[in-house]
Amino acid sequence: MSNAPSRTSPGTILVLPGSAYRRHAAHEGEPVAEWIRSLGWDARLVHYPVIETHPAPLREAPLAAVQAEIVSEREAGAERVGVLGFSAGGHLAGHAALAPDSTAQQRPDFAVLCYPVVSMVSPTHIVSQVNLLGESPSEEERVATSLQRLVTPSAPPMFVWHTLGDAGVPVGDHSYRLASALAAHGVPHELHVFTAGPHGIGLGGGYPARDWTRLAADWLGRVAAGQEHLATARSRKEA
Repeated sequence: MSNAPSRTSPGTILVLPGSAYRRHAAHEGEPVAEWIRSLGWDARLVHYPVIETHPAPLREAPLAAVQAEIVSEREAGAERVGVLGFSAGGHLAGHAALAPDSTAQQRPDFAVLCYPVVSMVSPTHIVSQVNLLGESPSEEERVATSLQRLVTPSAPPMFVWHTLGDAGVPVGDHSYRLASALAAHGVPHELHVFTAGPHGIGLGGGYPARDWTRLAADWLGRVAAGQEHLATARSRKEA
């Protein structure tokens, strides 16, 4: 059920925790929603379908669930609706932003992707591929769910961050590929790559990558002010 946005909020951000489409990582859920609310936005955790509670394979179920939540928030009066996801939840957030057959009501106005799974044709993080698409997906299915293949000039603004120390979802196979596609199509975006930190660090803990929250807060401030274009093709490698 949708929660009506507050009158002073610039909009609602739907939080999509990761964990390989197998479950929902708790540390990437409500603590993140609380941080978003501290910035003045409304935020809500979305328990999209995962393999623990849904017949395998998942295929379109997670995307359909998030699209329905976006529509619900718009109908409740949200001025803007964004998505923020981690790992497999980052893939889902990106898929919602880029799905070619979605309507304007179903698409988010912006997306924040945290160490996202991007490519379903890459030989890395196979577990997300299997849980979403099954043991033997076709090449067509892999391509159709690879975010870098779905980018068009009409894609919404994106904020993406990753770490070079991420062995589970290597940045070279995932976020770099997405950022390259966003840049090629002139889509407003920021990419921040931190040198240290493993996969799955959520809000950042004791790692330098915790600075992503400050950077994202600044970016979200520009989104709220209608200045997303200021983030166009900005890519940085952080210490």
